[in-house]
Amino acid sequence: MSTNAADGSAHDLKQRLGRYGIWSRDFRPEEPARQTELNESAAELEELGFGALWLGGNSSLALAAPLIGATRTLTVGTSVQNIWLEGPAETAAAFADLEATHPGRFLLGLGVGHAKLVEQYRRPYSALVGYLDGLDAGGFPAGHRLLAALGPRNLRLAGERAAGAIPYLVTPDHTAYARDILGPGPLLAPEVSVILSADPTEARALARAQLGRYLTLPNYTDNFLRHGFTEDDLTDGGSDRLVDALFVWGDETRIHTHLETFHKAGADHVALQVFSPDTNTGLPRQAWRELATLVG
Repeated sequence: MSTNAADGSAHDLKQRLGRYGIWSRDFRPEEPARQTELNESAAELEELGFGALWLGGNSSLALAAPLIGATRTLTVGTSVQNIWLEGPAETAAAFADLEATHPGRFLLGLGVGHAKLVEQYRRPYSALVGYLDGLDAGGFPAGHRLLAALGPRNLRLAGERAAGAIPYLVTPDHTAYARDILGPGPLLAPEVSVILSADPTEARALARAQLGRYLTLPNYTDNFLRHGFTEDDLTDGGSDRLVDALFVWGDETRIHTHLETFHKAGADHVALQVFSPDTNTGLPRQAWRELATLVG
């Protein structure tokens, strides 16, 4: 039986998240003392007006919990928790504990990862369905989970068994495609990479430095080929056409206009991952401040 979450609660979720959030891999406390810095950064994102913080990479509820405790209203989500690394029963139990103290503040983003990176990778769609069954058995509500869906089967599953989808590394065309499959109710919150540079050479070099790793992963390259790109677009770090479709760069007007195309295509919320020439080390807090001003 479907556990579709696309009802009034989905509308409330969209209102709570707002139009923009921040996506970042940087909220990992390599040492305990760094947690204070991470907590302060999350609180600043809340003050800047972002509705959500998305923990990039293989993230988990354990990473989200202290950030939720350090903020008042910010929603914190995983983007994504790998289904092969965290079991559904343990995840459901940890969610129940967190929900008891901070209700409505956490979203579980789930993904199947990549065959070349996960030894136990087998029949990913069936494994994902089984994981959702395990969450249901543990009492984890569908309205608090999202799927990192790119293709049609997983997008349909995101609308039927979760609150919606959080696609990564996609174009406005894919956003329109995803919205058509999901229908109007479920949340659609794509990650979008923003490069704070108006210099084409610099911006594309920064983009290719990020894109290279994904051009070795079939989940992404197959999706690019499904949406109008060719094998030629996938060579030499990605063509200008591919880079310019996947990465938002330019002056403030160009960036703002490009981000709006995702909303016009059907995105409810956009998770912004920011790069600039000075964000190679540490948390890009100044870049986040610039983004907050840019998106209003």
